[in-house]
Amino acid sequence: MDLKELYRKKKTTPEGVAAQIKSGWSCCTDIATAVPSAILDALGVLAATGELKDIVLHTMLDLGPINALTPEAARGIIPVSWFSGSGLREAVNQGRGDIMPCYYRDMPSLFRGFIPIDALLLTAAPMDAHGYFSIGVTGSNAAALLQKARRIYLEVNANLPHVPSAPAVHLSQVTALCEAERPLPIAPPAVIDDISQIIGGFIASEVPDGATLQLGIGAIPEAVGLALKEKRDLGIHTELFTDSMVELIECGAVTNEKKPLYRGKSVAAFTFGSRRIYDYVGDNPAFLLLPVNEVNDPAVIARHPNFISVNSALEVDFFGQVCAESMGTQHVSGSGGQADYVRGAVLSQGGKSFIAFPSTARGGAVSRIAPTLTPGAIVTTSKNDVDYVVTEYGVAKLRGKTLSQRTLALISIAHPAFREELTYQAKKRNILI
Repeated sequence: MDLKELYRKKKTTPEGVAAQIKSGWSCCTDIATAVPSAILDALGVLAATGELKDIVLHTMLDLGPINALTPEAARGIIPVSWFSGSGLREAVNQGRGDIMPCYYRDMPSLFRGFIPIDALLLTAAPMDAHGYFSIGVTGSNAAALLQKARRIYLEVNANLPHVPSAPAVHLSQVTALCEAERPLPIAPPAVIDDISQIIGGFIASEVPDGATLQLGIGAIPEAVGLALKEKRDLGIHTELFTDSMVELIECGAVTNEKKPLYRGKSVAAFTFGSRRIYDYVGDNPAFLLLPVNEVNDPAVIARHPNFISVNSALEVDFFGQVCAESMGTQHVSGSGGQADYVRGAVLSQGGKSFIAFPSTARGGAVSRIAPTLTPGAIVTTSKNDVDYVVTEYGVAKLRGKTLSQRTLALISIAHPAFREELTYQAKKRNILI
């Protein structure tokens, strides 16, 4: 049977794919743009009507409204968040969803070793002349998921760019597919305010020429990226490829020529952002997608001299414990790759890891630097790994410092309105010596 005929036989609608899913199955997707929203919308309808029951849906970083994550769909679907967007966050906090505690780097091995995959649901770029579908702009867990899955269902989206290095699956391995030409999810432009610019400038001043970068998403990492435009021979090795990285490449600050691994190429586990990013990575041999167990491996990260990692936090305590995934007991996101890059950067020769955030929250009512984390808060990055903490009031070096020294350094970069109370609390607890 030729490829066109086989494609025709396997082609159905999103509803047709959902109809093939059986009650009691364990289903999986990958991250961000790899989440097949049309199939999950159809799956959610069947669950809401009671036609599907006891479906476990392992997924991560949902980027828009999805029927499978609604309260109505909870009649038949239990979502398991490996890292939450807004829909998964709401499901977890309302008691309709579960959480998988893990580092991002460990996800492929967890899928291989512990998670049954009756059905793998993925978005893919259109089939090439050889019968292969590229999983678009996602390296992440896709290779492990494709290897483990008993059945593979694809949502083919012509808007998804083809990246030569992305995982691929042959038509012969696909159980069924549908076509859904939906717009790719676009990240809202980061609003770089004065505080973000100040923090970005502080971090940029610590970055030498020839450094390799990992930047998160949001105003502060974008501000860091823009502040690095005068640097030379920077490299990119990051879980998430962002808009500011395209800017650094196009202005000549990033050449990737000093990297000891994959010289000349920007390396990422996945990408998500503006249309500009998707246009840049499509058919681009200078952009390399790799599995997250390699990209986020601290030992791999550490092989890059002068590795610079920039991530955010919701709060930090006097010990330097970083919470980046919950507000007290309220679930926000997940551990992701923060600890992977903090650990890798501090093991790198000349490397530095920065946890950066505005000094206050809730309109200035709350200090993000606190004597203790909010009760129930989850420690994302250990006190033993944290390196630098940055606010708009300066840079605090914590690694190699005692508790007393750390506390003084953190108080010095807290908002001035809270420094007296923080000092009082430190003395009350006999921390300051």
